[in-house]
Amino acid sequence: MRQIAFYGKGGIGKSTTQQNVAAALAKMGRKIMVVGCDPKADCTRLLLHGKRQATVLDTLREVGPENIKLDKIMSEGFAGIKCVESGGPEPGVGCGGRGVITAIQTLQDLGAYNGDLDYVFYDVLGDVVCGGFAMPIREGYAREIYIVVSGEYMALYAANNICRGIRKFASRGYARLGGIICNSRMVENERELVEEFARRLNTKMIHFIPRDKDVQRAEINKKTVIDWNPEVNQAKEYLELARKIEENQDFTIPTPITIDELEELMKEYGVED
Repeated sequence: MRQIAFYGKGGIGKSTTQQNVAAALAKMGRKIMVVGCDPKADCTRLLLHGKRQATVLDTLREVGPENIKLDKIMSEGFAGIKCVESGGPEPGVGCGGRGVITAIQTLQDLGAYNGDLDYVFYDVLGDVVCGGFAMPIREGYAREIYIVVSGEYMALYAANNICRGIRKFASRGYARLGGIICNSRMVENERELVEEFARRLNTKMIHFIPRDKDVQRAEINKKTVIDWNPEVNQAKEYLELARKIEENQDFTIPTPITIDELEELMKEYGVED
């Protein structure tokens, strides 16, 4: 069983990318569990055709830890994908990252990892700032990490910070970076910029996802692209990314760059902040 964490700046398309990759792998016959680690609880929405399932934290508050059952917090989505949302604290109370810790521990206690899974995906909020959101890599659950970026400054800035977290925890012998996924925003020289950024981080751009309106069309229909229309070009892009992830054996400890170096890199490729 391979456990993979997807990180990236908020709004970059991380959850869309993750769900489409999960759908692609499921289409290839793999058995998947997706654990949404965002308090917004929207990391499995497309896999569940828009259904908002009960989160782990909400269910714990409602029934208590002694009465919680796996079927109350896990739903089956597209192609049999098992879907879980950690949820978050009540507004204004507690740390959002705490939900990640509680959710993973609860899933472990309930035996969710004991089945015949090929992959577990952790879809993690934004940046490695809070220890809770770093939990999948800090505690050795996710051994592979992919960072979703675009050619925009703040997306690369967040990715560089995430690499600092990965490097810190890699010293314990845990997670490794599998690569950078570029979810294109049609920025000038975007592919070349992200390829060079990845090289300086001691990794690679594993795939460049072109911008395509079919992603939005699928989302309007509350589906992944492969579920909505497997014949369109964008479905083939996600299938190719899924294949690359499955075949990937190149995992590294990243080498974060300085902010000055990042800013110079942006200028070098003609991108203005």
